[in-house]
Amino acid sequence: MHSVDATDARILRALAEDPRRTVVALAQELGLSRNTVQARLARLEQHAFLPFDRRINPTALGYPLLAFITVHVQQRQLAEITDEIARIPEVLEGHGLTGTADLLLRVVAVDAEDLFRIHGKILAIEGVDRTDTALAMGELIPFRMDPLLERGPRASS
Repeated sequence: MHSVDATDARILRALAEDPRRTVVALAQELGLSRNTVQARLARLEQHAFLPFDRRINPTALGYPLLAFITVHVQQRQLAEITDEIARIPEVLEGHGLTGTADLLLRVVAVDAEDLFRIHGKILAIEGVDRTDTALAMGELIPFRMDPLLERGPRASS
């Protein structure tokens, strides 16, 4: 994976402030050539940018309820279980964990009844032993990258 340098971080911060800026506007603001900005953006698109759909708010699609579900599984079946969970559209994200649980899922639902249905689908997967669900009551610290971009890239060890 390509490392982000200080110039890349400056470009990313400027885009975070206003993602609709043109390459020319970015170049002028940052004191870089248009070609430099364009080449770096092309490289960043391949190595640093997340897919656009990560910016879409599920509430706008009718899914206002957010929950985090930890899943305890039979380890030998982890790959198959993960494949089955990935087929549930309301599961937005899943992470493998260390500790007492094996998976952490970020799940959206229409309401509590819908979450109960989704939860049942997860529990019905062969190899899932149990789950624990926590409802998100409010987003206290929204996803952010600016503090890391402001700090700048960390040196590789």
